[in-house]
Amino acid sequence: YYSGLVTAIEAIRHGTTFMMDHHASPYSIKGSLEMLEKAYREVGVRANIAYEVSDRDGLDKAREGIQENVDFIKKHEGDEFITGSFGLHAQLTLSDETLEACVEAANGLDTGFHIHTAEGIEDVFDSLSKSGKRVVERLWDHGILGPKTIAAHCVHVNEREMRILKETKTNVVHNPESNMNNAVGVAPVVRMLELGIKPALGTDGFTMDMFREAKVTFVLHKLHTSDPRVMGAEKVLEMLFNNNREILEKYYPKPLGKLVKGAYADLVVIDYVPYTPMDEGNFPWHFIFGMDSSQVRTVIVDGKVVMKDRHLLTVNEDEIFEKARELAKALWERL
Repeated sequence: YYSGLVTAIEAIRHGTTFMMDHHASPYSIKGSLEMLEKAYREVGVRANIAYEVSDRDGLDKAREGIQENVDFIKKHEGDEFITGSFGLHAQLTLSDETLEACVEAANGLDTGFHIHTAEGIEDVFDSLSKSGKRVVERLWDHGILGPKTIAAHCVHVNEREMRILKETKTNVVHNPESNMNNAVGVAPVVRMLELGIKPALGTDGFTMDMFREAKVTFVLHKLHTSDPRVMGAEKVLEMLFNNNREILEKYYPKPLGKLVKGAYADLVVIDYVPYTPMDEGNFPWHFIFGMDSSQVRTVIVDGKVVMKDRHLLTVNEDEIFEKARELAKALWERL
């Protein structure tokens, strides 16, 4: 619960109004998603939450994780603030039997899966040893891919796998800072864009700062390809604003992330006074080179002011952080 509160506060402070939460707590599965929901509602951040099913803690916990997803998704049908999707850890910790059980459980729920996909090269080796096929191919065979499924990372995917992702309209989410931290490689996002895939931008929990994630994306692929012409600022903002929004809208009945009549009133106000003229054409470069999360002043979610002039209005930050420190200290002492 407190991890959820702290995460939600950090999200709001960095100008994030929506989170896709891929949660895991193998020794406290049942009801864990509802605890996160409680925290997110209290702070005031919109979210889609999933529990990552895995065989790594035994079959009983895998089945418990499946049920946690099913219960949460069913409970939140029609909810326009908190929604659910079906979480899977990664193919390397999921047997054929568990994958089949997940697909069967998700049947009829109008949901997609949220899964780490070919994040590290070991995921590829494991898939080849299990099935003789690469990660995306194995997931495709089991019916995991599709328009509402999120394939996070996709670092180690080849041309055929990228074409499968495009054909199935599976949502690829690029997490550059997380990939750098884990030293797993750089996703072939430049090639994905050339193929017409629409990769979105995420963090995999490494940070709540999407401004920073965008800047890292802007420079990383230039370095990786040794080509300063790739990944222009307009491409990064397309990933951040357009592609992210398109994923979220698959779980909500009204538009998200844009200023149009009938859209959810989720807004961020930043204190940015440019030193040079700013217009629609050069805005992406102002965003990359001039704006950052420290300039976020006010955040509105679902028409409610959650933060005003850097002050959260929904919860007492000091009390929450004090309690979180106590709980963290107690946990470390038990380990």
